[in-house]
Amino acid sequence: MFVDRAVITIRSGKGGAGSVSFRREPYVPDGGPDGGDGGKGGDVMFVADDSLRTLMDFRYKRRYAAQDGQDGTGRKRFGKNGEKLVIKVPPGTVVTDEASGLLIGDLVCAGDGVVAAKGGKGGRGNVNFKSSVRRAPNFAETGGFATERKILLELKLIADVGLIGFPNVGKSTLLSAATSAKPKIGNYPFTTTTPNLGVVELYDTSFVVADIPGLIEGAHTGAGLGTEFLKHIERTKVLIHVVDVSGAEGRDPARDLRLINAELESYTVNLLCKSQLIAANKIDLIGAESAEYLAFKRDAEALGFAVFPVSAVARQGVSDLMNAAAGALARAESASTHPGTGAETEADSPAYFDVSRPEDDPHYRDIEISVDGPVYVLAGLQLLKIFNSTNFNDMGSVRYLYKHIEKSGAADRLRALGLRDGDTIRIRDFEFIWYDE
Repeated sequence: MFVDRAVITIRSGKGGAGSVSFRREPYVPDGGPDGGDGGKGGDVMFVADDSLRTLMDFRYKRRYAAQDGQDGTGRKRFGKNGEKLVIKVPPGTVVTDEASGLLIGDLVCAGDGVVAAKGGKGGRGNVNFKSSVRRAPNFAETGGFATERKILLELKLIADVGLIGFPNVGKSTLLSAATSAKPKIGNYPFTTTTPNLGVVELYDTSFVVADIPGLIEGAHTGAGLGTEFLKHIERTKVLIHVVDVSGAEGRDPARDLRLINAELESYTVNLLCKSQLIAANKIDLIGAESAEYLAFKRDAEALGFAVFPVSAVARQGVSDLMNAAAGALARAESASTHPGTGAETEADSPAYFDVSRPEDDPHYRDIEISVDGPVYVLAGLQLLKIFNSTNFNDMGSVRYLYKHIEKSGAADRLRALGLRDGDTIRIRDFEFIWYDE
């Protein structure tokens, strides 16, 4: 089964907690603190692996978590860093943050990788809090926060040339005539329900052709197989637009040509910037000199397209079409190698999602204040980390929490709101009485 879309949940490792420890050795009076730091939590990253072809594995496993960092121990021994979790995906996979819709990474080639969630930093052991006035700190720092987010994975096939057109116009037959691929062929619409790939061999060159399932009017809004397969056209450099010029299905080929191009433009204008060749298929049914074909050719050429009469069933004109596709592909690759040719678009610079740690957020140190009746409520990422590290049975640890609230400026803001000695402060679900030192 070809699976090209999946939503999974990833979680980086949280940082290990610092250790509260004191030297306990004979002949070493007042040994002092020696608690080691916690290890860093593991990152979660995606790597493109060319042994994979679909996103099938992600249908059965939806949650992935990296290893947490180990806690520090005594004698200044640091905790072990959590192992990085590497999730393998097929080349061509686009990794997106589902909540924001922003791009995290586009893994086009095998070996491409991107970190999607960074592990939390390790907490500092009590040896780091020793000072001239705090000789025996009985507290340490908890580890940094783990990061959890939902990830959208979308596979966009990597092919040089894409075959597009309405259903039942002969795209699969053309693919089988030009390559050794054996797609399903039938005389009914939507025979192809998943993209098929084939390799065209031409003298000293070759290229990959993708047979994209048939498009219909309204495809950009999801009609038919719609956007499910329009995305696979995005990576191609050249399009071969297959049109049934025989009218055997009762369709107007000139109208079909305009409708499909309108769908491409509605999906993303970049698709119309690609080189496009017109394969006037089933020419054996009406002849290359017929009035119907010549009228269609005039209409297509007026739109700026080169037209190639072909019969995929009889294998007529297929080699000429593929040679023209090879030439168009070479020009497209040259344009992408030499910027300034007009091939670039604004979509070449998408907005990227920021995967930095919570500790790297510029608002990490901010403290939010709200009032709940007689209680003053405090919230903030760094405040929460220090609060989680506080030993309320040790005055030095409580004083460290007070100092953080003072230095952040939150204490002055609280006093401006009416805070007095003896008033209640709440952090999360813990309440304590405030006294100015």
